[in-house]
Amino acid sequence: MDTQKVLEKLGFTQNEIKVYLTLNDHGSKKAGQISKIAKIDRSSCYNALKSLQEKGLVSYALIGNVKWFQASGPRRLLEYLREQEEDVKAILPELQARHKVGRVEGQVRLFKGARGIKTILLDMIKTGKPNFTFGSEGQFSERMPDFALQFDRMKQENSINTNMLIRKGRRESDTKNTEYRHLPDIKESPAVTNIYGDKIAIIIWTDEPEGIIIENKAAAQAYRSYFDYMWKSAKK
Repeated sequence: MDTQKVLEKLGFTQNEIKVYLTLNDHGSKKAGQISKIAKIDRSSCYNALKSLQEKGLVSYALIGNVKWFQASGPRRLLEYLREQEEDVKAILPELQARHKVGRVEGQVRLFKGARGIKTILLDMIKTGKPNFTFGSEGQFSERMPDFALQFDRMKQENSINTNMLIRKGRRESDTKNTEYRHLPDIKESPAVTNIYGDKIAIIIWTDEPEGIIIENKAAAQAYRSYFDYMWKSAKK
C-alpha cells in the first residue's frame, strides 16, 4: 500500500507528508535540513512542522538554542485517528439534530468514485432494511474486492437479506444472505439498481463509478412493485 496516498486520504497536506516522511526516514533534523531534504521552502516547512506538532506527530528537543525535530512513533497515527473519532462522536448529536431539521422529502444525492460508492453501500447497512437488486454483473466484487467482503460481513452481522435478479448464467459470491433468481434475455448493463426502505440507489460502474440515492417513499414503492413483478416471473 502506498504510504503517501494513505496519508493523503487521512487529510494531510503534501507539505505535511513530505516533512513527516523526511523525519521518519532521516531521524532528528533541524528545520533547515528538513526543508532541503523535503525540497520545500523554509516557510512551508515551518508551517508543516507547526501543524504536525499540533497533531502530536512531531516533537522537538532544544540543544543549545537550536530546535531538533523528530517524528513521534508511527503508532501515534492511530492515536491521532482515535482522537479525531472521539471529536466527531462528541458533535454527532448536534449534527444529527441539524440533519433531521434540514431533510427534504424526495431528496436526491449524487456520489462519485470508490469513496462515493462506499458511502452508498454503508447507507444500505445503516438503513438496515432488506435490499432488492437488479442489474448486477459482479462489478462490485471485481472493482472493490476487499470492501465487498467487508460489506457481506456487515450484512450478515445486521441480518440484512438481499433478493437479487441476475442474468441467466451469472453467479455471485454472496450466498449466505442473498437469494438469486434468473431472468432470460437481459442485456449487460453498467447500472445496478438497489431498493431498500424508502430509498433507491443506482450505481453506475463506469471507469470512475458514480451513484445516486433517491429518498422518496412513493418512488421506492413504485420501483419495488416493478421488482416484485420481475421476481415472480424469474426462475430460481
